[in-house]
Amino acid sequence: MAFELGNVVDLDRYPIDQPESEAYRATVEHARSGLRSDGCAVIKDLVTPSGLENLAEEIRARKATTHFSTEVINPYFHVSTNPEFPERHPVNTFLERSSGFIPGDSWGHGTLNRKLFEHPALCRFLADCLEIPELHPYADPLAGLTSNILDPGQVFTWHFDTNEFAVTVLVEEADDGGLFEYVPNIRSADDEGFDAIQAVLEGGRDGVHTLDLRPGDLQIFRGRYSLHQVSRVPETSKPRHAAIFAYTEQPGVIGRVERTMQLFGRVLPEHVAAEEERVRADSLID
Repeated sequence: MAFELGNVVDLDRYPIDQPESEAYRATVEHARSGLRSDGCAVIKDLVTPSGLENLAEEIRARKATTHFSTEVINPYFHVSTNPEFPERHPVNTFLERSSGFIPGDSWGHGTLNRKLFEHPALCRFLADCLEIPELHPYADPLAGLTSNILDPGQVFTWHFDTNEFAVTVLVEEADDGGLFEYVPNIRSADDEGFDAIQAVLEGGRDGVHTLDLRPGDLQIFRGRYSLHQVSRVPETSKPRHAAIFAYTEQPGVIGRVERTMQLFGRVLPEHVAAEEERVRADSLID
């Protein structure tokens, strides 16, 4: 069956295929406002109910390929203490991360998730929201298109992303918990913000935003500088499933070996080759 964007995206409300329309411009400006102010934008109910159910069915059908892992990490995904820093310091503060990812190679080219992820209209719309010339689907064979799984009892603790931004569609929400929380711009390229980060890691709520996400909402988030987590899903709850669409400003980008191993439990030759050629964009810890 041919892919019809209108069967997945509510084009009447959000005509992302009509960039000259007033509704398109209004949606883009709404997203830009949120991204400028605190690095986060939410497009409510972007995905239609029927499209949402089809996305959910694909995730459930591939859940057996999920790589689950439980570890204690600091906000930079490191798992070992560093004697160069004090004991009470974000680098040496470790919290539980227990969650799973369905890898990119579980999604065939005919899947609805992949067709939506790679659709030129969505790529152009997201680029306009982010105020950049163009976007390309992340070329990483495992981390480009994924689904984040939080089963009952799991939590994706406070951390930073290595990429500048992430795009997420909440597909199935937990009965309780599983809330996306973040502290916007708690660090910058020139300031690690260690004191403010440590306060949050120790339970402080100053500056913490909690999103009221619902299935079908699309979220654009700048996670490189904003500390964020998905709170624990209670043992009595149903799982939380989210589609993760990763993009880059330049084509052909591949993820880092260490982070790939943590999230997917394996790397491919493409990751090894990319690691040898990588150039850092900033000097942050990670």
